[in-house]
Amino acid sequence: MREDTIIALATPPGVGAISVIRLSGINSFLVTDLLFKGKQKITDSKSHTIHYGDIFDHFGNHLDDVLVSVFRAPNSYTGEDSVEISSHGNPLIAQKIIAEFINTGKVRLAEPGEFTKRAFLNNRIDLSQAEAVADIIHARSDASLRGARNQLDGLLSKKVSKLRESLINATSFIELELDFAEEDIEFVNVEELLKKTDEIIIEIDSLLESYNVGRVIRDGINVALVGKPNVGKSSILNYLLKESRSIVSEIPGTTRDIIREEISIEGILFRLYDTAGLRQSNNPIEEEGIKRSREVLRSADLILFVEDVQQGQSRDLFDEVLNFTAGDKIIRVLNKIDIADDKSIEADVRISAKTGSGMKDLAKTLVQKAVGANYYTEKTAIISNIRHYNCLKNARESLLNARESILKKVSGEFISVDLRNAAISLGEIIGEVTTDDILNNIFMK
Repeated sequence: MREDTIIALATPPGVGAISVIRLSGINSFLVTDLLFKGKQKITDSKSHTIHYGDIFDHFGNHLDDVLVSVFRAPNSYTGEDSVEISSHGNPLIAQKIIAEFINTGKVRLAEPGEFTKRAFLNNRIDLSQAEAVADIIHARSDASLRGARNQLDGLLSKKVSKLRESLINATSFIELELDFAEEDIEFVNVEELLKKTDEIIIEIDSLLESYNVGRVIRDGINVALVGKPNVGKSSILNYLLKESRSIVSEIPGTTRDIIREEISIEGILFRLYDTAGLRQSNNPIEEEGIKRSREVLRSADLILFVEDVQQGQSRDLFDEVLNFTAGDKIIRVLNKIDIADDKSIEADVRISAKTGSGMKDLAKTLVQKAVGANYYTEKTAIISNIRHYNCLKNARESLLNARESILKKVSGEFISVDLRNAAISLGEIIGEVTTDDILNNIFMK
């Protein structure tokens, strides 16, 4: 338990119905009683109770009437004695209340993420769960929220802890056998150790494979709409958004700049970039738009390559697009099938942005391309954090080294070192083994 008491605004800054100010630490109740006047002292109040009263400054001036919620250790978010003060949602009121608490000399302003950091240090949550708090706050789609919720519920932590415990047990028996080397006592069955190592590698591989899906679920995916002028890129964007966001015109080259919009499809966040039609142009403004389109192409996760039945196949343009991205990132879309549907034109999806025909197939194809066939919709432990991914890769490398040593029948000392290194790498995910620099970087976010 830390000796100092911290305070900060727990709700977003700005005007609202209420502002919530949180205190955490050993002086939370005592210092609240210095400024709060209600029917009962907070020091004498039971945990998980709410009290109505008034907050006064050190001159006795009334600041606001408030509700004070009491949380006694260890049954609070931070695991410490904690108080949450709900005041009216005027930023000036919240600032004055926080200033008065700091003026008592018994409270300091919390550092960024310090409440969650204390929850971690007091074993209320592990490190991967702490990171999930930030993911929940910043989630922008149903899928990212569900993934962060699963991580906060401990699905990843439990899986990693189980693997780590298995490694530590195996390492312990190897080191025990080394202690009794002179007595020639065998504690470890080599075949069983090899089997156990292989099982853990398979489990880690499964988690590593989930990263591509996890990254998409967490961060969303960038999609560029590309094609010749007037093939209907803007019409497709407008249809998906259900609003007229992009100008639609029969005049080629209407789109001069990148239009960026976001849409959620089956819980996945897609960032759609409507680009200028790619062609040769003498118009300097249109040419700048085309230049920006090519920049978007380079950074896009997926590309909707749009053609229409009137202009036909754009083979030269398709080859140009292949210079910027891999072929498996491209979805070929044939538009304007309401006019005619030329089966000789190759396409992954055939649509009419005017009538809506085929648009459901387009949305389905986008999701399948984004997350593949293995879309995690149930409560599943997945990797969405690059730090976790790197830790797992390091653990896997150590296990492969251990496996090679087992097969070569080298001394148990070498096997033990590799297994222990793998356990350390797994421990870094949940915070069992983590440097202060990593901790500070995580909680500042």
